[in-house]
Amino acid sequence: MVTASTKEAQEGGESSYDRKSELKAFDDSNLGVKGLVDAGITKIPRIFINEQNKLDMSSNNPHLSVPIIDLESFDKDAVVRAEIINQIRDACKKWGFFLVINHEIPESVLSEMIDGIRRFHEQDGEAKKEWYTRDYSRKVTYSSNFDLYQASSTNWRDTFACTLAPDPPQPEQLPAVCRDILMEYLKHVRRLGFSLFELLSEALGLHPNHLKNMECAEGILLLGHYYPACPEPELTLGTSSHTDADFITILIQDQMGGLQVLHEDQWVNIPPISGALVINVGDLLQFVSNGNFKSSEHRVLAKNVGPRISVACFFRKIIPVENTTRLYGPIKELLSEDNPPIYRQENFPNEYLMHYDSKGLDGTSSLLRFKL
Repeated sequence: MVTASTKEAQEGGESSYDRKSELKAFDDSNLGVKGLVDAGITKIPRIFINEQNKLDMSSNNPHLSVPIIDLESFDKDAVVRAEIINQIRDACKKWGFFLVINHEIPESVLSEMIDGIRRFHEQDGEAKKEWYTRDYSRKVTYSSNFDLYQASSTNWRDTFACTLAPDPPQPEQLPAVCRDILMEYLKHVRRLGFSLFELLSEALGLHPNHLKNMECAEGILLLGHYYPACPEPELTLGTSSHTDADFITILIQDQMGGLQVLHEDQWVNIPPISGALVINVGDLLQFVSNGNFKSSEHRVLAKNVGPRISVACFFRKIIPVENTTRLYGPIKELLSEDNPPIYRQENFPNEYLMHYDSKGLDGTSSLLRFKL
């Protein structure tokens, strides 16, 4: 879908460029980025060109690496558990990211989850169209760029989304090509999420059930991202720099690579490790921990090979409509005279999520709005 105006804009003619029309034409195709690739484009449409982020591929620091934490025996050996808690505390304070191995989710399940998302995105375009929507109140959706009309540049990815908890879809509501693995993966990822929230609670010096009792693990949103090979990867991003709108994210990434975290003002690669999962702190955990744990910016590079596939589970709190006037703030047990609150009490996370969704992925933290 490369229109005349797109070609002129790529060649430097600005007067004929109508971004709004380009966005609508892309959206109305219901075929996403993969539809462009299937059509055989050799130059990316103007809407994908990232004017603000001139990518410097040399910015990656190869001498830094995200912590890897071995969860083996965390629930059987008190000495091992204490060491794991120390490692998690250190990673959450310094990085906001870590990888876990020996997490008890079989590698075969991780592989099948990646393959299930691949099968969905590589269906015939007509088969996928029934799922394409911008009505994100639906439990199962397919779209490209949730912030398509807000962001200054469009990301080179398509997304399958499914609300897995607290009220999962009925099996018949799920696409047949990935139905079974979605239900199977939910059992595994929920169990791991509960364990991580126990460890995170202890890493904050709280009772193991503190974060679970706050219902931090109540809501789970799964996003299955598909990043096709890009003909001009230096001009765009797979995902713009952002922080996550949740408590924690549990991510499966395939072997393509491209995920980076911003650490000490340097982009650091998070290379794929077979069987490992990427865990990162989200804005909601930074908020309730009063900044003790860090929600770090991260991004995904576009590549001229692919596709890259990742599956992210976002653990979020679901606030019933009748409780939307309730105020939330940093956990009181973490506050003191020496550690006063840095965030104001708010109708949170509802207010936060509305703000996050309205501004899109623009490289700025939504938490800035809530700082005292």
